[in-house]
Amino acid sequence: MATESVDFYFDPACPWAWMASRWMMEVEQVRDVDVHWRQMSLWALNEGRDIPEGYREFQERIHGMSRVLAKALDAHGDEVAKPLYDALGERIHHQGRSDFDAITAEALEQVGLPASLLDAAQDESLDDVLRAKKQAVSELVGDDVGTPTITVAGSSFFGPVVSPAPKGEAAGRLWDGCVAVAGTDGFFELKRSRTRDPIFDV
Repeated sequence: MATESVDFYFDPACPWAWMASRWMMEVEQVRDVDVHWRQMSLWALNEGRDIPEGYREFQERIHGMSRVLAKALDAHGDEVAKPLYDALGERIHHQGRSDFDAITAEALEQVGLPASLLDAAQDESLDDVLRAKKQAVSELVGDDVGTPTITVAGSSFFGPVVSPAPKGEAAGRLWDGCVAVAGTDGFFELKRSRTRDPIFDV
């Protein structure tokens, strides 16, 4: 069976994208997939929207980090996306930190990227890059969803929103199901209310 190319779109601050990314790493172990990690910006997605003030403040606080990530990918290539995402996500989601400037600096150092990239946090010209990344995802799945978004075999979908992340063959079975429904013409939604928060340390 040929290897399936998969695009996984993430915002490092999104806990549900983080959960799905841990699941996707399990899928890589049990299915023949080649995952390409792509940035998407929740800041750009919510720009100009009527959202709760607390969430608005959160979006502004992650804005600089998103700019730095975009600059890092532009300057150093997509191969730094996954290690940088892992370094950021470990601090945000597992360590529960919200000092995003410090998190970004530490992540760059961990991955071996220059600290000069931190200057990008103040570079307003990168906002158009973030908007373009968001628009690319919106063209795949629409404006009413965000991250995680996955593209495989010519189909794209938002999700899965899952907690905890399945492991081993359970991860593979969920992947098989996602691919099946995403590839079904006219299929749009399968949903139920969430009854638990992200469970990171399982």
